[in-house]
Amino acid sequence: MTHLKFVTDPALVVAAARAWLGTPYHDQASLRGVGCDCLGLARGVWRELVGDEPFPIPPYSRDWGETGPREVLAEGARAMMPEIVPSEAGSGALVLFRMAPRAIAKHVGILTGSGTFIHAYERLGVVEEVLTPIWRRRIAFAFLFPRSSSI
Repeated sequence: MTHLKFVTDPALVVAAARAWLGTPYHDQASLRGVGCDCLGLARGVWRELVGDEPFPIPPYSRDWGETGPREVLAEGARAMMPEIVPSEAGSGALVLFRMAPRAIAKHVGILTGSGTFIHAYERLGVVEEVLTPIWRRRIAFAFLFPRSSSI
């Protein structure tokens, strides 16, 4: 993979994500230790590893069953991050989950190993858990965090 020299070391991504463990769930928030949702977790890891967010995030619905003609979350990630084939995603990759058939991908997680990931989940907050077959088959897109010029 030629783009590997342009991405952040997976160990740094995992360490940054694990620093968010225990953060309470709060819709559309992104403050470590205070509150975040799944996208807020990814945004916080981005800020720590890459720098300022390149554009403001517009309000979004919590509806995991939302359908539509555009994969808005994937398009946003694609504009900022190298995309990889989900089956090639390993530790440190950002993954987008399609939570219902024919729905757009609306849930975000960060892989921490061959069988684990971190995400923010309503009522649980930021947790690390097993990437069960049910979770694994919901992965629709995968991306790598780009390297910051300061790392």
